[in-house]
Amino acid sequence: MSNLLDDTARRARRYLESLDARSVAPSAEALAALGRFARPFPDHGSAAEAVVAELDDIGSPATMASAGGRFFGFVIGGALPVTVAANWLATAWDQNAGLVVTAPANAALEDIALRWLKDIFSLPAQGAGGFVTCATTANIAALAAARHALLVRAGWDVEAQGLFGAPPLTVVVGHEVHASVHKALSLVGFGSQRVVTVPVDAQGRMRADAFPGVDDRTIVCVQAGNVNSGAFDPVAEICERAHSQGAWVHVDGAFGMWAAAAPSRAHLARGIEHADSWATDAHKWLNVPYDSGLVFTREAAALRAAMSVGGAYLAQDEDRVPYHYTPDFSRRARGVEVWAALRHLGREGLAGLIERTCRHATRFADGLLAAGYRVLNDVVLNQVLVSFGDAQRTREVIRRIQSEGTCWCGGTVWQGHSAMRISVSSWATTEEDVERSLAAILRVAAS
Repeated sequence: MSNLLDDTARRARRYLESLDARSVAPSAEALAALGRFARPFPDHGSAAEAVVAELDDIGSPATMASAGGRFFGFVIGGALPVTVAANWLATAWDQNAGLVVTAPANAALEDIALRWLKDIFSLPAQGAGGFVTCATTANIAALAAARHALLVRAGWDVEAQGLFGAPPLTVVVGHEVHASVHKALSLVGFGSQRVVTVPVDAQGRMRADAFPGVDDRTIVCVQAGNVNSGAFDPVAEICERAHSQGAWVHVDGAFGMWAAAAPSRAHLARGIEHADSWATDAHKWLNVPYDSGLVFTREAAALRAAMSVGGAYLAQDEDRVPYHYTPDFSRRARGVEVWAALRHLGREGLAGLIERTCRHATRFADGLLAAGYRVLNDVVLNQVLVSFGDAQRTREVIRRIQSEGTCWCGGTVWQGHSAMRISVSSWATTEEDVERSLAAILRVAAS
């Protein structure tokens, strides 16, 4: 065991140290070599050291270097070194984090991390929270809690009676709502015909002047950080109007909620504290390993009622049993990595991480504008959308920069325009990484 883990640690360290020198995207040869994994199920086992060596020798070259400083695709953070180490240790513990009795250390760390997170986001101290796989699952859990709360007010027990014959609920979203919210809505039983879509402005923000009438059977989903532009819906105004009529407001803040941690960006997230539920990711801007999402609700009883099971199954005496607040029963100890990141960074370090990556995004935008290219969004956060001309030319620049290897940026369509999306989300990105990547983008675009 000792030799195996030491060898694996050496391989992992070598992999991480090689990221700066390698192409961000894997080579065609490395991808083709993955075929070496495709063999019939063996009759006889192999030594553990040989299995790890095969994973490293074949698998490592075929990875995307998203753990490095020049990956700007989607909204993907790296993993802070302390969280990689915490992940290894928590994996060695091998705790079932769904219960307190099977994972007392994780339960304690979850409670502390949730308290710190509520402080960071200015969420109600009495509210509930849970550790899930991603913001999609967090949206599912939060919307299930909203469904429970609104139907209870209407005299309907959805957990016992289901949705057949239930009083109808309406959902309000902005036109730029993320696909994960639509997925979550479908999984908790809201069909597309129950969804009212509100027009948005040029930055993708829900237009308050177009906000529809709502009532106490309405769930309003607002966005804290558009995945393309980084813009925020007018959450404070929407909360005031929605709550005056008894509606529930849910915040999809997969990455944007973390703006609350940075003094110069916190104004963007102002008002989210007035909502009723929230979903975010830790594997994005907090830079912990995949997978790690977070759900919060103002009404703790609503989340517990929607997520827990009745009867005496796995009955526990503790005040907060983790599986009562998430869709999972058995799961890994995600709270350990989140606690480690927050304990390591502190308030100052977390603010610095958010501020630094936003400054890097601004530098990208300034450099692209100076070269004569069109930046399509107001760069208020860590997202940059750039057009290099018509759709065909923009797509070709994206294709070439991905194959060139210096950095990796994805493509998107923003309000009818094809664009390259540059998302700066990693602790590992340095000013040198930005300048090197910007030079590569300009070089490819000019050619």
